[in-house]
Amino acid sequence: QVELVESGGGSVQPGGSLRLSCSVSKYTRSGNCIGWFRQAPGKEREMVAHIYTRTGNRDLADSVKGRFTISQDIPANAVYLQMNSLQPEDAAIYYCAARVDEPDGYRCAAPSLYTNWGQGTQVTVSS
Repeated sequence: QVELVESGGGSVQPGGSLRLSCSVSKYTRSGNCIGWFRQAPGKEREMVAHIYTRTGNRDLADSVKGRFTISQDIPANAVYLQMNSLQPEDAAIYYCAARVDEPDGYRCAAPSLYTNWGQGTQVTVSS
């Protein structure tokens, strides 16, 4: 079991930037999948990005490639989502989630396999 706490949400104008942080209570020796998800009102939850902590392998959804980056700070047990060029369609509650003790990272791209979730942080994009 791992606890996750998100921070860094807020309100920005279109074209603005935010950096979300996910504090992870522990990094397991074999590696965790850490994912960022978002859910807007009336829409399904969407995986935005994920990273495999042991190797640093990462991927982003097509809708955010070129604008968002995911990174980790292992000593700080933290994963970040840097969001640039934010648009109104990016507005949502953003969650970080984890799948622990992942042996090879292949399952990091499967949203249904994430079992630990943070409480979410709100991102608002409006002029």
